[in-house]
Amino acid sequence: MLKNILPRGRSRSLNRTQKAAIAGVGALGAAAVALTAVPASGQTTTTSEAAPTAKVAYSTKQIQDVHAGVTGQLAGASQKVAAIEAKQEAAAKKATAEQKASAKKAAAKREAKESTSRSAQRTEVKKAAPKSYPNNLDGWIREARAIMKKHGIPGTYEGIHRNIMRESSGNPKAINDWDINAINGIPSKGLLQVIPPTFAAYHVPGTSKNIYDPVANIVAACNYAADKYGTMDNVDSAY
Repeated sequence: MLKNILPRGRSRSLNRTQKAAIAGVGALGAAAVALTAVPASGQTTTTSEAAPTAKVAYSTKQIQDVHAGVTGQLAGASQKVAAIEAKQEAAAKKATAEQKASAKKAAAKREAKESTSRSAQRTEVKKAAPKSYPNNLDGWIREARAIMKKHGIPGTYEGIHRNIMRESSGNPKAINDWDINAINGIPSKGLLQVIPPTFAAYHVPGTSKNIYDPVANIVAACNYAADKYGTMDNVDSAY
């Protein structure tokens, strides 16, 4: 095409007019190419036949499947959330039950300890509290024998009672003012008619130092009889 524009025998250099002509031809060619690229659905066509319009098929089934899929996903998520909540609730219940069990165990242990402590206190009180005896001849003899047992002094209830009845008839304030001891100024005194020097020599620690005290008198007299006769049971007369 360019060969037709350029005159034969002329130089190949182009003047302004020729350049303008060539530019115009190029522009026309570009426009033609652009027109052929316009879609078939446009108003201006450069082809003898429009391209067929593509049909889009819409299906209710597809929409339902999509909805069902979304619903399934939501249901699955809800189940997972419910499962997590159930696990958390079970864990909380388990922790609460363990705390209650631990508290119950601690309370039982504390109660057992307190019970043991109370029992020990009762035992201590029982040990500390002296055994009481009636304030009569029977009580005096039994208390005296308990003290004698601690100190290893022999003497039966019957032997002690027999000698008391012979010596004083059971009167702790009895005093002999007529025998040789009385003549010598040291009369026999108390349940078992012990003279003061003998009472002082055979007095047992922990008992009263009063010679008229019935328990102290019995214990001292039995201690003396054990030393002289082996036991008060062997005494059948004045000793």
